[in-house]
Amino acid sequence: MGTSCTRKILGGFGNVEDNVLYLPDGEVKAAAFRSFDETSRKWAIWWLDGRAPHNLDVPVVGSFSGPVGTFFANDSLDGKPITVRFIWHANPGNNPVWEQAFSADGGKTWETNWVMEFVRQWKEPMVG
Repeated sequence: MGTSCTRKILGGFGNVEDNVLYLPDGEVKAAAFRSFDETSRKWAIWWLDGRAPHNLDVPVVGSFSGPVGTFFANDSLDGKPITVRFIWHANPGNNPVWEQAFSADGGKTWETNWVMEFVRQWKEPMVG
């Protein structure tokens, strides 16, 4: 479980997402930064974990085909090379779903290790 608040940046060509995640080991604060390149039509997504506040993860880069976005990065985990994959399912009319998977064999096999469903929380408008 967790909460996330997203706002546009870069004149709408990016956004920043502020997160509080409630994990079994405790609360984690993190942020995602996204930017869109109009020329390549690709997005880049960076992750900043509050447990390592001076380490911005390698960005995953990719694009949407219809309601599904697929993004990849070459990174390392415990000193070993991995490929990271994010898949965004926009699910028009339903809740968006995001998943992360790692591959240690160049993308032949994938281990999905994180899935999130985003549910909008409505707040009452402030009356002045």
